[in-house]
This record gives sequence, C-alpha cells and structure tokens, in this order.
Amino acid sequence: MKSCLFKVEGAGNDFLLGTGDWAERLADDRALVRRLCDRRRGVGADGILSINRQTSRSVAVVYVNADGSEGRFCGNGTRCAARAAVEVLGCSPQLDIATGWAVIPAEVRGAEVSLVLPAVEAAPQNTGIESPGVVGAVLRLTVGVPHLVARVTELAKLDLAVVAAPLRHHRAAGAEGANVNLYEIDDEGPVAIRTWERGVEAETLSCGSGSVAVALVVMAEHGSSRIVVRPASGDRLVVEALGRAPVCATRLTGPARIVAEIFPTAGFLAGR
Repeated sequence: MKSCLFKVEGAGNDFLLGTGDWAERLADDRALVRRLCDRRRGVGADGILSINRQTSRSVAVVYVNADGSEGRFCGNGTRCAARAAVEVLGCSPQLDIATGWAVIPAEVRGAEVSLVLPAVEAAPQNTGIESPGVVGAVLRLTVGVPHLVARVTELAKLDLAVVAAPLRHHRAAGAEGANVNLYEIDDEGPVAIRTWERGVEAETLSCGSGSVAVALVVMAEHGSSRIVVRPASGDRLVVEALGRAPVCATRLTGPARIVAEIFPTAGFLAGR
C-alpha cells in the first residue's frame, strides 16, 4: 500500500491525511500532529485523518484534532477520507467508512462526496444559556460529537472569539464542551453558518457535522426536508432528512478535494 501524506480539504475544512505507514504514525504521535497542524511553523490544518483500507469497499478512519485530541467524528474529514480512499487506495466509489461514531456509507462522484449519517440519539435540548445576539434558545445536540446551535442576527459581523468561545466551554455544553454553530436564515438563500470548533479552538471555515446539526434544527422548525448550508468558506453543503427531522438519518453532500502530496523534511520530523 502506498504510504503518503496529503493535504485535503472539504468545503473549507482542511486536513492532513495519511495512508500506509503515515496513517499509523499520525494515529500514534500526537506531538507530531500538533506540529504538522501548526499554521505558522508546520504545514497547517484543522486536523489529521489516518485512513486504512480494509476491503475494496471499506476503510477505517481515525480523526485527530489540531490540538492532538482525538475526535469521535468529523463530517467534512470523513468526506475527504472517502475521496482519498477512492483516488489513492483504489476503493469503490460506494464504500463504508468506519469512524469512532459509526460505520458511515459514502458515495464519491468526482468532487462531490455524500455521507449517510445515522439518526441523532436525541432531539435538540434547550440548554437555558442566555447569550447576547442569540435569537431564541441555545440548543444542544450530538451529531457524532456534541454541538451547540443558536440562531443569531448579523452573523457576518460577530466576533466569534467573543460570542462563541465562551459557549464552547459552558457547563451546559457538557464535560468536554461542544462545537458552537451560529446561524442566520435568509429566506431567499442558503442558511449561513459560522462555527467555533473544539480541538481547533478557533473559527473554522466549515464544519460538516455542525452543518447537519443546524440543518436538523431548521428543518424541524420549518417542516422542510432539505437545507442548503453556506459555511464561512462560501462553499455549499446540502443536508437532506431521511425521515422526520430532527431525529432521523441524514445525507450530507458537498465538495472534497485532494490538494497536494506533502513531504515533510527529516529535520521537521525529528523535531529540529
């Protein structure tokens, strides 16, 4: 099996993806993960994906955040892993991806990758959190990993370091905290989202599971079954309810691409 390190991105979420020997190394060496993900002294990424081919129709993925903490699931990362599995590992365009959350069916159609996600375990819960700029309740739900979802006004003007970062660590978010997804509805366009991600501890340009979390809330409120989401990257993600929202399976579709093959120097790998 080819052993490579790639830069990949899905709707603005960027990752370093390892196959073969690289997959094993990245899964085990969290200090190396942190150095590689550093945007000034390393390559730069929101996280690391280690993928291993199991059969022609299945791979296993380990996701590690930029800070070295392991993530149970990453929506856009899993979509990137699916495309790499097809183009790098020679897997079928219809395949299953074993993640820390569940085995996720995926379909790769060129640059577009779809995932079918299991139903969330529980309906969104009102946290009772009060936050400036939030319209209505701050809701908590888990889409593989925990999310807080809140509707806001003037989303583009918000300073997420001021508004979202405190929510990420709020006691109502749970012991490990949650990703914070703030959204604004435009009746004539996509639902706009900005996300503050745990493990990155900053705003990211997109969050796949967060987009699903927001879409489930919006679909339940409006009785719809399909939502187009526009993250901060400006790309579009489509979320479809495969049942009655918010407690139902979903299909997440959006762009994913392989950007470059990466060859870290021996000195960098040795920590020099």
